[in-house]
Amino acid sequence: MTAPAPRDESRETRRAANARKRISRRPSRLGSQAGATPKPDREREPGAGFTGLLERAWARARQAGGPRAAVGVLLTLDGHVPAEVQLRALGTVEEAAFKALWGLTWRTGEPAADAAADGAADGDEDDEPVFTGELALARSGRVVVRAPSQPPLRQRDLVGGSLRVPWSGRAVRTYRRELAAANARRADEVAHCRDWLAEQGDAGRDELLDLATEAALRTAPFVLYQEEKQYTNFRDQNNITGKTLFPGHPDCALSSLRGLPLDLWSDHDVQLLVCLVLLIRSAGPGRVEEANGTQLGLDHVAAMLERVRRGYAAAPGGPAIPRAAAPDVAALDTLATTLGTVRKAFPGRVQLYREIHGALMHKIERVAAPPAARAHRYEQDICARLSERLPLAGGTFEALADAAAEAPQWLARPHGAFGSGLESLVYETVAASADVFRTDFAMSRGMRSLPTLVARLRAESWAEICGWDITRYFCCVVPAPEARRHFGDSATAMADAAWAMSSRMQYNSWHFIAGNLPRTEEVLARDHFVPPTIPDIAFFSDQHHHGHVTNKVRFSIRSPQAVEVAGRRFNGFVDLRLLRCDGTPFDEQDLLAAHRVSGLVGRVTGLAAELAAAGEPVEVTAFDAGWHRATIAGAPAAAQAAGAAGAAGRANGRS
Repeated sequence: MTAPAPRDESRETRRAANARKRISRRPSRLGSQAGATPKPDREREPGAGFTGLLERAWARARQAGGPRAAVGVLLTLDGHVPAEVQLRALGTVEEAAFKALWGLTWRTGEPAADAAADGAADGDEDDEPVFTGELALARSGRVVVRAPSQPPLRQRDLVGGSLRVPWSGRAVRTYRRELAAANARRADEVAHCRDWLAEQGDAGRDELLDLATEAALRTAPFVLYQEEKQYTNFRDQNNITGKTLFPGHPDCALSSLRGLPLDLWSDHDVQLLVCLVLLIRSAGPGRVEEANGTQLGLDHVAAMLERVRRGYAAAPGGPAIPRAAAPDVAALDTLATTLGTVRKAFPGRVQLYREIHGALMHKIERVAAPPAARAHRYEQDICARLSERLPLAGGTFEALADAAAEAPQWLARPHGAFGSGLESLVYETVAASADVFRTDFAMSRGMRSLPTLVARLRAESWAEICGWDITRYFCCVVPAPEARRHFGDSATAMADAAWAMSSRMQYNSWHFIAGNLPRTEEVLARDHFVPPTIPDIAFFSDQHHHGHVTNKVRFSIRSPQAVEVAGRRFNGFVDLRLLRCDGTPFDEQDLLAAHRVSGLVGRVTGLAAELAAAGEPVEVTAFDAGWHRATIAGAPAAAQAAGAAGAAGRANGRS
């Protein structure tokens, strides 16, 4: 089934537009009045989301059999995040306590503390407790402890109380040594940061603040720590520019530093700016998310850059990248700049991707191994299916794309049940991926009218492109029939979930496109993120994002692709997404295979863009709410859609 041709919004009256917007596009209520139900059709299940996860993790920790066993549960949030992320979230005091009590540290190459022998923190008979501390889980997800000289933990900040932790004399002595060394190290790092910022001068520091502010504005939510101080553009109490605070807002920690003498900057703010700059220079704003949920100190950034350096150097054909010459800011800045340069040269030779650990929104950049047998088998299976259903033939995605390039005109003409070959290719590729990868949902997004985009690019109508709404974009969502079990065994509820996903992906296309345009005043004023350039694989994404929680987006792969349109490269213009609501997480081989699938979609979309530039009317009119209802729930959506169009038309006639 195909949808009607895109309306000419420039000729639509305001009354008609408002009438159209009041009509529900949800498949289960298509054509009816929007917002007319007394309560939401679906609500979160009890215990869903981050709060429920923390409560379950804390309950498991209490049952683990003592503080040492409880620590193992809490550091991973009961298997939902790598323990290193939580260890890197510890402040100076907590880090020293963990080393003294349990011999745990994120710092590689450091020996375990002598108090870490089994039982030392649970009451060593040979060394009686001299202090009783606490172990708890904060509502932010961080593990917290009470160490000597600290007050009791504030119960209102904790998930469910605390566990008592006995400190032996041996643990206290180790703690004193560790804390003294950590305080000295931190003082040196702050001094290095202040010296480097002083060398930049007033104008240079303002430029760095501009760089960090723009990065915070154009990247996904982050939560960073300087000791106990939290810096975030996420929910809670925002103190960094983002969705809540505009650039220059007096509550933004970065904006408040502008014009302020350096000697009045706090140690926290000094390290914040320096570390953000180092991260951004090493990979752009996206690198900031790799510090999510952790301490943002110079030592943490140095360790991250060193890990990245080793990964790049070990990649096939990777260059020899020297280590930072010294643990100071100037040397780390040189390393960060080098890594940023090397990273830009990788595409086509080395596949980078990110792991996303959704519970703490933490990301880790990885260098992928070569595709193995399973990835090749997936490709063969999808190619065989596409060769049967499309006017293409080939055993690899390159062969299919080459076949499309030899005679691309079919992409602009009707094919099968679709109004264009491009629509047909997108659908068949997504449907094949859903089957082969054994997903609950698969999807791919893009732009509906490539000819319109070409025309506006040629006219340099940047403001008009920025002004388009999400209906200018599409996302084809194909669920597996078995996915109904996650939605009350209702095909209609599953269609609603699919349409919610489709709408969100349309928003993502809208959100990214401006990041590919010239930095004019209109573009900079438009809300947008830096478009994605590498794929990612996510674990337990059903924690924070309301849509992910409601629609059970637990494990996923996102594979964005760049497309050239009228001579301009658009990063993240199309993508392929795979998701599972439960069961087995995706792995690296799944991601590598999926990235090659999206590469086919990207290349064929580029061919369609060339046709559009040559005057061919390449349009995508399918994949609207009616299409998702008809294909998923099997309902006759055409009558409903006609009713919606009629209501809008009557409103237009009355204007």
